[in-house]
Amino acid sequence: MNRKEKIIIIDDEEVVLDSCTQILHGHNYDVSTAPDGMQGLTLVENIKPDLVFIDLKMPGIPGLEVLEQIHNQDSTIVTIVITGYATVDSAVEAMKNGAYDFLPKPFTPDEFRLITKRGLERRKLVVEAITLRREKEMLQENFAAIVSHELKSPLGAIQQNLYTLSGEIADKLTENQNTKLERMKIRIDDLIKLINSWLRVYSVDISKIKENFTANSVPALISKAIENVEPHAVRKDVRLIIGENKQLPLIECDETSLVEALVNIIGNAVKYSYAGSEVTINSIEKDGMIEILITDKGVGISEEELPYVLSDFYRGSSNKSDESSHGIGLTISRKIVEAHNGTILVTSKPSIGTTFCIRIPVMKGDG
Repeated sequence: MNRKEKIIIIDDEEVVLDSCTQILHGHNYDVSTAPDGMQGLTLVENIKPDLVFIDLKMPGIPGLEVLEQIHNQDSTIVTIVITGYATVDSAVEAMKNGAYDFLPKPFTPDEFRLITKRGLERRKLVVEAITLRREKEMLQENFAAIVSHELKSPLGAIQQNLYTLSGEIADKLTENQNTKLERMKIRIDDLIKLINSWLRVYSVDISKIKENFTANSVPALISKAIENVEPHAVRKDVRLIIGENKQLPLIECDETSLVEALVNIIGNAVKYSYAGSEVTINSIEKDGMIEILITDKGVGISEEELPYVLSDFYRGSSNKSDESSHGIGLTISRKIVEAHNGTILVTSKPSIGTTFCIRIPVMKGDG
């Protein structure tokens, strides 16, 4: 048997309570009524309804206060305010404070049934969204353990045995067999690196990052990131150019993680740059924020793909680079920047290049 959806009607007019109850009679609803806000709040606490109708003008606790207390108890409960024509402004104010809709008096049975149906549909969507979010959170919490135990451990054992075996039989293998063995080692090593990258995505602890905030100079952070990326750029024949930065205020950040984000994004720019081109890194202060602009003259990103570049595990649909990519670096970078109360913006034109703009707030009291 289907669960009855629970509805509470709070109104000081007995005729309204009676008529609303009669209108909903015969439907699969469990309807309760209260003549004032205090009794209505008691019902809400005891019944835990899906939908509550609240008259804005009642003796005792005002309707707006009842609305606020309901949302403090359970923000998923859908609330609809009932109002006279003279208080439409109050109804609009109630909607700003969390009410889903309002129903002006007098109303017809069809209007009441329709708004009830819409309110209950809204409740279902809210509950489903919360359920999906919780499932995602649980998946993220368990993902690291599952990947580490079910994938990383067995692969690590295979890798270790391969190294041992190759040492024992190295002088007994043909050149072709040695080549195959080395390929196996490389492939397993790549898989373990990929798994470690996955684990890194899900291990970005925002609260821990915030605990490690210290005052840092943006040019110093950029220099450290450049040191990490430069060997890759040299191999790719891409020049890294740091713009002339004016005196910039300090920022509060976790140095290690923010340098990691910069390495990922600058490295990404090098990866998708044409050989012989350049990547420029500039930083400026603008509206209380430090903007770090990383611009390449590479293959660029299509307009269709641009909105998804910073999504989890994004990979372009076209084969733009001769280097492998799993879309993990940008995911990690986005999470790190967001942990610093910042944002990443991307602009790009195919075959012309891409600019990543990292925005981090200036340290309070500096600048």
